[in-house]
Formats: sequence, C-alpha cells, structure tokens
Amino acid sequence: MDVIDVRFPTSRSLDGSDAMNPDPDYSAAYVVLHADDGREGHGFTFTIGRGNDICCAAIETLSEYVIGADVDGPAALGDLYRRLTHDSQIRWLGPEKGVMHLAAAALVNAAWDLAARRAGLPLWKYLSGLTPEEIVACVDWRYLTDALTPEAALAILREAEEGKAERIAEIERDGYPAYTTSPGWLGYDDEKVVRLAREAVAEGYTQIKLKVGADLEDDRRRFAAARSAVGPGIRIAVDANQRWDVDQAVEWTKALAEFDPWWIEEPTSPDDVLGHAAIRKRLAPIKVATGEHVHNRVMFKQLLQAGAIDFLQLDAARVAGVNENLAILLLAKHFGVPVCPHAGGVGLCELVCHLSMFDYTSVSATMDDRVIEYVDHLHEHFTAPTVIENGRYRAPTEPGFSAEMKRDSLIRFSYPHGPEWRSN
Repeated sequence: MDVIDVRFPTSRSLDGSDAMNPDPDYSAAYVVLHADDGREGHGFTFTIGRGNDICCAAIETLSEYVIGADVDGPAALGDLYRRLTHDSQIRWLGPEKGVMHLAAAALVNAAWDLAARRAGLPLWKYLSGLTPEEIVACVDWRYLTDALTPEAALAILREAEEGKAERIAEIERDGYPAYTTSPGWLGYDDEKVVRLAREAVAEGYTQIKLKVGADLEDDRRRFAAARSAVGPGIRIAVDANQRWDVDQAVEWTKALAEFDPWWIEEPTSPDDVLGHAAIRKRLAPIKVATGEHVHNRVMFKQLLQAGAIDFLQLDAARVAGVNENLAILLLAKHFGVPVCPHAGGVGLCELVCHLSMFDYTSVSATMDDRVIEYVDHLHEHFTAPTVIENGRYRAPTEPGFSAEMKRDSLIRFSYPHGPEWRSN
C-alpha cells in the first residue's frame, strides 16, 4: 500500500471558494493498493488542504486491516468494510465519523476499484451486475432496521431487476443529467458569474448553483445577475455551506426567494437534523438539500425519517466508501427522496457518477429530479476523467472506479516536497 498527500493550490484562483471555506486547496489523501496479481486499486478521500496529512496518517493506521486481505468479490469487500469500521479502539475515535471514517473511505473505494478492474468493468456496471443478495450483504444493517430491513431492501432491488438491461443500455447511450457549480464560487466577481452562467446554459446544463451566505446584498445582486443571464427556465440552486443558524437560514433564503431558488443547500449545521426539518417546513415550497458533510448512514436515516430534506447529497468519500453509500441509496429509495450527489472537489465527479448510474440501473430506476453536480476543476490529472456532453455525464467505460491519478500529477502536487509546492 502506498499513501500520498496530494494538494492542488486552488486557493490561488479561489476555485471552490464559499462562505464557510474562503480559500480551499483541493486535496486528496490518496492510496494505491498493490495486489499479488500485479493489479492496482486506487482510492482517495477529499479534503481542502490543511489536515490532509492527518487523513494520510489515518490511512496508514488502518493498513493492517487491508494488507494481506482478500478483496476479490462483494462478500470479501463487505468483510473488509466491516473490519475497517468495527475495530473497537479505532471506532472510539468516531464512532463511524471523522478522520478515521474518511480514511476508511479511501481504502474501501480503492478495494472496489481493484475488484472492478479485475472484472474488466467500470464500477457502475460491476455493481449493476451484482445480485440483490450480494448488494444487501455488502451493507452494515446495524442501526438501520427500524427504518429499512434487509428484507425490504431485497424487495427494492428485486423490483428494479425488471428493465435493468434497458436502463444500462440507456446510461451507455445517453449518460446521466448534470448540473454545474462552476459559475457560482463566492470569490468570483459578477462579470465572471454572468459569463460562466451563460456558458453553462449554452453547454446544455438546465441547472446551475451559486454559493451564498457571506453578505446578503452581495448574494441578492449576484443571484439577480445570474437569473437575468440564464432566464426563468433554468434551475438555480443556492448553497450556504453551513453558514447560518436556523432562523437566519429562513430569513436569508426568503430574501432570495424572488429569484426562484431551486433548493437551499447546507443551510445550517450538517449535524442538525431537526434544524433542517424546521427550515424545510418554514421555507416550503423552496426545497432543502444536504449530505456532503453528513457523517454516516445513521444520520442520513434520521434526516429521512424526520422529513428534513428534499434532496439527498451523498458524497463518495465522506462516509466509508461504496458499501455505506449502497445503504444510503437504498434508504433514499425507501423514503422516496432523490439523490443528487455532491461532487465539488478533486476527483469527486469521477467517483459519484458511478454511484448515481448504479442507482438508476438497480435501485431507484428513475432520473426524475436527479442530477449529479459537476465542477470543471482538475479533471486533467486523472487517467479516466469525467466527460460531459450536452449537460450530461457520459458513462465511464474504463474498468474501475475512475479514481486513478496520473503519475506525473502525483509527483508534481505531492505535499510538501512536490515541485508545485517547493517552488511556492
């Protein structure tokens, strides 16, 4: 196993900037698993700079659960996931949240990448080929059965078997709808927001997103400019990145209501389930979305049980990787809430499209009100980068989880000794 601290200096151009995170350096605690057969599995967890070294140290700490392990097939991958998340002493540091959970995500995702490579399939198609029983066996059902039982999950997956082949063919032909956050970073001036918003519509996007929450009058001005640029037929979501208290979230969003926001994202603390429920009730019909900082499947269960969200924004590497995200997809289907994944970070676009495509083929069987976030940053560093055509994700075709970074990029942007960092 190799672990590399990779950081990109995105703070220099304010790419990724928002009200809570004004100067992010998009980073990856990156891991490569070397298998006995010569194949590799690549995975990472996403951070925004400082602390990426802590994630790397956590991955090293978990290495004893991975080195020597069998990761060939869904049963073995389920066993690995449980070993990485069930150690009592390490679990004490969470439990099942925080840096250790991020580290588990990098390793779990790398193992799934290896398994899909061995199968010669992109991960979304590898998952789509598993049986309902295999999928259910990958999930840790502890703490979930008051909301969703394994038997109910099996029923969901078996129902989705009908038409699956046609949906796989549709994904391969047409891809999956995207929306773009690229026009909306808070550090961009109005002229750049307007230009990028118009370009997004010209490129086929039917939804864009703006960052809000630092200054209300600035938000109103920027939102008005963006709405004027794209017209009334384009959905514009707004994202506060956890900036507000509950009452402030309601008041601020109402002050933006005349510009027709599609959803308000992360309006308050991601841990505040009841706060999200109150905001949703008070802001209706404006919708509420959250999920990129939700720690684990249990918190997602509570958000769904409380009727706190209209859109569930899972993250490929915030929870413990593919296995936990399978549980979250099943919960979302059970509660009838659309999944619109978070992808604002290095490599997250590459990962989450696999999860949404599997969701369509094998779980929800619908794309209604479902879109995957897209940001136009750093894709050139990946060996199988995301491709967008006419506002839609093209289906990945290369075997694996699309997580592999180019060797030259790993060398150049390794921290603190890579050339990009030594020269600055």
